[in-house]
Amino acid sequence: MALTLPRTLTTDLAGRAVTMDEAAFRHLYDRTARPLRAYLMRSCGDLALADDLLQEAYLRMLRSGFEGEDDDHRKNYLYRIATNLLRDHFRRKRPESDEVPERDESPGHDEAVHLRSDVGGAMAELAPRDRQMLWLAYVEGASHQEIAKALGLRSASIRSMLFRARQRLAKQLQARGLRPELEVS
Repeated sequence: MALTLPRTLTTDLAGRAVTMDEAAFRHLYDRTARPLRAYLMRSCGDLALADDLLQEAYLRMLRSGFEGEDDDHRKNYLYRIATNLLRDHFRRKRPESDEVPERDESPGHDEAVHLRSDVGGAMAELAPRDRQMLWLAYVEGASHQEIAKALGLRSASIRSMLFRARQRLAKQLQARGLRPELEVS
């Protein structure tokens, strides 16, 4: 998808100041788009929705005029926007489809594919906040402070919340016949 922006973004649709120039935006986008899309995809399980939320997150960041001190602050702000968009999406009640998606059980699938599917299924059973915290901590490598900022939580509570999220994931994995390497009491 081609990204076409004016040389310097000076105002947005609402007329608020946006001081990020095209090069700075491209740098931020190149650095954050792929992991943010993966985070959104893992959190919602729908590629089209993840792409829509990704686009909306960048648009809202630009419209807000948020400058941030550096790329890390802008990245955290972007994750916060994306998390809020996910929350808004999940708050809306949508009628659930009765259709069960077909699983591909062709002989070409190996054990790793089934393991990934089992882990993905276990993650899908978790609450959205647990999925988001686990993803940010163990896939993105975010610190407790970064997770707190991205999810709008207190830093002091992240350690215990992650512990409980790992316990819930371990129970889901055990229910699928997998043996996670962490102890669940």
